[in-house]
Amino acid sequence: MDNFNLLIPLLNSIQVSRWAKLWLMAILVAFPLLMQHSLVRADEIRPAYLELTELDNTSFKITWKLPRKETQVLKLNPEFPDNCTKLAPIHRVQTPSADIRHWSIQCSGGLAGQTVSVAELANTTTDILIRVQHLNGSTQMARLTPTNTSFVIESALESSNTEVIKVYTLLGIEHILLGFDHLLFVFALVLIIKDRRRLIGAITAFTLAHSITLALASLGIASIALPPVEAVIALSILFLAVEIIHGQKGKIGIAERAPWMVAFIFGLLHGFGFAGALAEIGLPQNAIPLALLFFNVGVELGQLAFVAAVLIAGRICHMWVNKGWVSAHSRSQALTLMAYSIGGLSAFWVIERTVSFWA
Repeated sequence: MDNFNLLIPLLNSIQVSRWAKLWLMAILVAFPLLMQHSLVRADEIRPAYLELTELDNTSFKITWKLPRKETQVLKLNPEFPDNCTKLAPIHRVQTPSADIRHWSIQCSGGLAGQTVSVAELANTTTDILIRVQHLNGSTQMARLTPTNTSFVIESALESSNTEVIKVYTLLGIEHILLGFDHLLFVFALVLIIKDRRRLIGAITAFTLAHSITLALASLGIASIALPPVEAVIALSILFLAVEIIHGQKGKIGIAERAPWMVAFIFGLLHGFGFAGALAEIGLPQNAIPLALLFFNVGVELGQLAFVAAVLIAGRICHMWVNKGWVSAHSRSQALTLMAYSIGGLSAFWVIERTVSFWA
C-alpha cells in the first residue's frame, strides 16, 4: 500500500488537466485488478472444435469438442444441412477440460457447397475452430466467431493450405496477446534491459527457446506436466520483478548482466506453456508442420507488436522527462510501482497455480 502513494507525486508532476490525472490514476489502479481478474485465463486459448472427416462421398464422422470450466459446458450445437441424417447415437467422453462427442452423419449428394452453422455462437464470447478432412487428404480450415456463425464446405479440389496458415497465424497472435503471463515476462525484460542491442538479443533468445520446446512438445518428442510449468512461468515473472527492484537499488543482477541467458532458460518453459494451449486446439494431421510453424509465427508477430508498443510508450515517457513534464525521480518511482505490481501479481499466480496441484 505504501507504493500506491507513489502515484500521487507522479501524477502531480505531469502538467496535464485535473481530469486527465484522475483518468491516469484510474488506469494505473485498474490495470493490476484487470490482470488479476484475467489470471485464470492467463494462458488459455480454448475455442470449441468441430471436425468433419469424410468417410465416403456422402458419409462423415463428426467430432465435437466443447471446452468446460469445472462443471460448466457451453450449450452449442452444430447445425447441418437438411440433406443430412444422423447414422449412429452420440458417443460422449468427458475430460477435465472438455466435453467431447462423436457421431456420424450421411448427407445425400455430399456436403460440398453446403453450409454448416452454430447459431447459438452469437450469444457467446468463444470461437469455434473447424476442420474438414477430405478423402483425398486435403483439409479445409475455418474459424467461427460470434459475428460469423456459419461456413461453406468447399470441395476437395478447392481446399488448400491457405486456411491452415490464416487460422493458425491468427490463433498464435491471439494466444500471445491474451497470454498475460507471457506478456508480463516480456514487459519485465524490457524494463530491465536498457541497451537496445541487448534487448534484441534477449527477445531473440526467448523466441528461439520457446520455439524449440513448442515444437518438441507439439510433435510429441518431449513432454512435461502443464500445471508445474505454469507455476514456474509465474515464478519467472516474479524473479524478473525482484531483479527490477535490485536494479533500482544499484544491485546489478544476472538478468541485466546476461539477459539472453535468462530469457533463453525461461523461454524453454514458456514454450511448454504455448504447447499446452496448442494441444487444446489440436493440429491438422496432414499439415502439422505447417500449422505449428504459423502458430509460432503468429506468436512472434503478437510479441513483436507488444514490444513495439512498450518501446513507443517508453520513448514518449523519455520525451516527457526531457521536456520537464515528468521528473526523472517520478519516472523512477513509477518503475518501482510497476515492479511491485508485477511482483505482487506473479506471486499470486505462483500460489494460485501451486495450490491447483492438489485441487
